[in-house]
Amino acid sequence: MEAISPPKYVRTVLVTLQSRGHLAYLVGGCVRDILLGVHPQDWDVCTSALPEQVLELFPKCITTGIRHGTVTVCVNSRQVEVTTFRSEGSYLDHRHPDAVSFVGDLNADLSRRDFTMNAIALPPDGLLADPFGGVDDISNRIIRCVGVPERRFEEDALRMFRALRFSARLGFDIEAQTISAIAVKAPLAAALAAERVRDELEKILLTPAPEVVGQVIELGLLDAYLIRRPAEYSLFTRLGRLPKKALARWCALCAILTRYDCIASTAGFLTALRLDSRTVRCCSEAALMLQGDKPAARAEWKRCLNRYGVDSVTCAAQCHDLLRGGQSCRELKAVLKSGECFSMKHLAVTGDDLLELGLSGRELGEMLRFLLDYVIEYPDNNRRDLLLSLARGTEE
Repeated sequence: MEAISPPKYVRTVLVTLQSRGHLAYLVGGCVRDILLGVHPQDWDVCTSALPEQVLELFPKCITTGIRHGTVTVCVNSRQVEVTTFRSEGSYLDHRHPDAVSFVGDLNADLSRRDFTMNAIALPPDGLLADPFGGVDDISNRIIRCVGVPERRFEEDALRMFRALRFSARLGFDIEAQTISAIAVKAPLAAALAAERVRDELEKILLTPAPEVVGQVIELGLLDAYLIRRPAEYSLFTRLGRLPKKALARWCALCAILTRYDCIASTAGFLTALRLDSRTVRCCSEAALMLQGDKPAARAEWKRCLNRYGVDSVTCAAQCHDLLRGGQSCRELKAVLKSGECFSMKHLAVTGDDLLELGLSGRELGEMLRFLLDYVIEYPDNNRRDLLLSLARGTEE
């Protein structure tokens, strides 16, 4: 495996800190990724230097997280988060520490972290600091809490979602005590901001193992958003068959939860999770279409496309095939590929054309709808001369 080294701007931060007598280590996710042979997207540094000392060493810094000991150092337009070794006080909101204390001990800093695989530090000389066995856990593909799992989740309830996300993303197993602690502490998730829960769910849905969202539900982490938990979970295993797109997988999740009678409505569930308006609309419209039979004829597909739009109808077709089987996606694709008219913008005549015929207001709108419905049934007749003739004849 090719050795992965930190880029020059990160090495600059490490060397600068060390040159002034401070301890400095790469830490957290970037070290985990290096050990997995993955190039890190973000680089985090922990140091014995106090925030004020970090600010003195680097001319360009962002101090947003300085209250908790984090300074974002800017080097050549790149950013590195530099955090002072610290211990943390209580977490009354189960999300953020009420107070932090800066310490000089690396192990004390690593002991506050969530999982052993994220509690490994790497200095410039390459000698790993791994007091909690994170390297072995990575080798054995295990997610394990640092210290007592219940305490870690009481400190930050979002860690329960993170454990499952890492499991889905990396293909790691969650060790027994950690998974048991999630089941026990799951009620704490109700206090998390809906936006945080939404983001974690979406990240899970977009992993290679989106079916892990079923485990999230089974453990009780979404109880605040559901009427009930499912009686069985087999349909969640089908989520990975869909395109790796957020809209498609949110829609399928809602369709599965509806099938299991876990949510009162798609719109209510997604709105509670603070999903964007487009996702709420498309998934809700797809849910309406799924209540009935799939379109049986080409004209019915086009009427659905006209009423709901391509995104919503595509979601409905995907969910129909996922839950009931069939060829809905293939049929829809054929309709879209044909180029046949299904909306006003594809119609060979416009409102201006009808104005010239003397139509206006409500009559003009009704005529456009009549002509569109006619063309949906008879696509070869979407010709301007023919439609204008038809409009004249209908008006007369």
